[in-house]
Amino acid sequence: MNFSGQVIWITGASSGIGEALAYDFARAGARLVLSSRRPEELERVRRACVRPDDHLVLPLDLARSDTFSLAVGEVLARRGHIDLLINNGGVSQRALAADAALEIERALMEVNYFGPVALSKAVLPSMLRRGSGHIVVVSSVMGYVGTPGRSTYAAAKHALHGWFDCLRSEIWRTGVKVTLVCPGYVRTAVSDNALDARGEKHGRMDATHVRGISAEDCARAMLRGVAAGRDEIYIGREALGIYLKRFAPWLWSRIVRRMKFSGAVAAK
Repeated sequence: MNFSGQVIWITGASSGIGEALAYDFARAGARLVLSSRRPEELERVRRACVRPDDHLVLPLDLARSDTFSLAVGEVLARRGHIDLLINNGGVSQRALAADAALEIERALMEVNYFGPVALSKAVLPSMLRRGSGHIVVVSSVMGYVGTPGRSTYAAAKHALHGWFDCLRSEIWRTGVKVTLVCPGYVRTAVSDNALDARGEKHGRMDATHVRGISAEDCARAMLRGVAAGRDEIYIGREALGIYLKRFAPWLWSRIVRRMKFSGAVAAK
């Protein structure tokens, strides 16, 4: 796979899947823009990439969409264009739907849905002017299914599919591509950093993620799918749930009812 000279902007690049993507795209010849809320970790990732001087660190908070126009302007000023935007940043959830505070649900939607949408809208005009570009959205198997303890996270991922599927249908003649990526469990800190009903961090890696695929394997699968220009990329054995939900919803319902989530029950 050759991404030589391409300008690739990755959000959530300071750890996990984003960090693994940075290393793989750098090895494939790309010039990277690395974003997250943690500039020190972004610098660590940049220095660990091949050709570190070719890459740009740009701190970004996905909850602050009012800053995106300036960020896009800076990238365009310093790199001239953006070939590929990878909306990878986000935060997961560990809370029962009845317990989750509404303000925490709004915060999760801001980061997981409005952030990727707003950043894509800020980048899109420059891609349309060039008649080329590629927007990649890291969704989840949860973009198709629902399981206990993930209501707002699943809602945000479902919403991403709706919005970006519509965008793809509107711009397919322009030369700009849209890809949705649906990983299953990946061995990252996503469960450690997930928010509970009150907005506090879950603080531990779930057993499902301990058994998940590595971030490196996930990144390699993403690169192959992106290089092939696929509309959707399913990664991991949990993607079977997508097909069960679609073709055997009765069976999927039985499976979900056996899933356990150790959260407090809402007061009556």
